[in-house]
Amino acid sequence: MSHPEFRQVVLDTENARELAEFYRRLLDLDYIAGDEAPAPGESDPAGADWLVLLGADGRRLLAFQQVARLEQATWPEGPRPQQLHLDFSVGTLDELRTHNTRALSLGATLLDDRIDDPNEALVVLADPAGHPFCIFVTSD
Repeated sequence: MSHPEFRQVVLDTENARELAEFYRRLLDLDYIAGDEAPAPGESDPAGADWLVLLGADGRRLLAFQQVARLEQATWPEGPRPQQLHLDFSVGTLDELRTHNTRALSLGATLLDDRIDDPNEALVVLADPAGHPFCIFVTSD
């Protein structure tokens, strides 16, 4: 019996190009052929619909689907609780500090700062579309 194969995580967004660029730069990913950002001043038909980012091994990791309206999650509680979030790990506390600063400079919003937590150093951020994600230190 065969099983479905995991394809990618898809994030809805009101601005597919902006969100794809955020994750492309944050995670050093590449666009699938044909989804690359256009030159300044050129039209962006792909960015108005659906974009896909690939990992270093060429596998699809993240896709971005343009939607007309998206209400941001009210993390950690509230009328629109998160239904999904992404986890990213780094190997050291210094890397966590560096990538937290990078994420903020790329347009993320800090939701919870636990960098100095001796049991689990982490930050919870929201991407430019409001999707929560975590970056934490792990040794595995």
